[in-house]
Amino acid sequence: MKFAALDEARDFLAANPDIDMIELFILDANGVPRGKLLHREELLAVYESGRPLPSTILGLTLNGDDVENSGLVWDVGDIDCRAYPLAGSLVRLPWRQIPTAAVQVSMHPQEGMPASIADPRHLLIKVIDGLKAEGYHPVMACELEFYLLDAKRDGNGRPQPALDADGGRPRSTQVYGLRELEQIEPFLADLYAACKLQGIPARTAISEYAPGQVEITLEHGDALEAMDQAVRYKRLVKAVAHKHGMQATFMAKPFDHLAGTGMHMHVSIADAAGRNLFASEDAAGTPLLRQAVGGMLASLLESLLLFCPNANSYRRFQANSYAPLAPTWGVDNRTVSLRVPGGPANSRHIEHRICGADANPYLAAAAILAGVHRGLREQLDPGDPVQGNGYAQATELLPTDWLTSLIALEQSAWARDALGHEFLGVYLAVKRAEYRQFMAEVGEQDWRWYLTQA
Repeated sequence: MKFAALDEARDFLAANPDIDMIELFILDANGVPRGKLLHREELLAVYESGRPLPSTILGLTLNGDDVENSGLVWDVGDIDCRAYPLAGSLVRLPWRQIPTAAVQVSMHPQEGMPASIADPRHLLIKVIDGLKAEGYHPVMACELEFYLLDAKRDGNGRPQPALDADGGRPRSTQVYGLRELEQIEPFLADLYAACKLQGIPARTAISEYAPGQVEITLEHGDALEAMDQAVRYKRLVKAVAHKHGMQATFMAKPFDHLAGTGMHMHVSIADAAGRNLFASEDAAGTPLLRQAVGGMLASLLESLLLFCPNANSYRRFQANSYAPLAPTWGVDNRTVSLRVPGGPANSRHIEHRICGADANPYLAAAAILAGVHRGLREQLDPGDPVQGNGYAQATELLPTDWLTSLIALEQSAWARDALGHEFLGVYLAVKRAEYRQFMAEVGEQDWRWYLTQA
């Protein structure tokens, strides 16, 4: 685990004399940033000796509730665990009224115990190190879809698409529409500027399959660095949207009649010199690529909770919706779960299309790469790629409910070995608690379905 040097903080403060506040954050297993707001004069001490954070900070439900059987509450007296800054993460937040910077921290492997066993970034590092020990260097990139919503709800209290630049509300899909991007130009301009300031390589913007739905691609690179960028990018999108009077959401399925939001993960393996080991003139890639696909397919059910972590995640899985439904793969085919895109030989890679945008990038990447590692070790054969409509040819379907995925991860010997029983112990305790809370809540749908009919 490499943390930032003290000189990084000193140089930043010297170059930014107006900064008054520092937002210190760590990402929990649900992908929720949690932390503290510090004063300028407190920053150097964080770099010198870390910052104490309660053990419970990495064992909370999505709604911020303690989970007693996570092992991070009463069993350890909610002990302070020390977190340290990540190199390159200290950046300005240009949209804040008070001059403010942010710094991302992660638990120290020893000083951060016991919370460090639940740090999702640690898990990704563990999986990457396992691959590198065998000469495999993972390269990844993220495509994240999101909705831009009005900050105000409609007359029924439901979310609605944000107003466009003309003051109207988009109603039609207009996928790939350029006018739709032009209408949100002020937001995109500020978003790209913030990304540039923070060193996040945001590239192509696309209007997606629903009013107010947008996708922006991040550039590929070292797997850990790419996921760090994805984590910070999601925070940027939400913050810049808020500045423009909108709400950005990465919820997997915010509307029942509109497209869900996904997080497509692109992965390849390089050697120590950076050469792509999947590169091939064959559109289906090298034997190594096929083995990686085989491993991801073999591990898909056991990993699904990490790709689709919430009850709402499973509403995204519908036929002919570009959300995959089966453990399938194909070449340049968007009806399958694992797609090998076309393009030049040296760009050959796998596009993993299963994750919802609500997934934690660190955990999703860890599960994907653990599956890749399994395929390479066991030299797994994925079978022939699907030709044509993958929805129509599926012989085995993924589960479309939260509990089945939770049980599959709980019972997986492979996951305990690849991801570690300590991390899974905390993560599954949190997800069990969330499942119980979610199923116990009575709301509008229950009343609409059962109040007068039961």
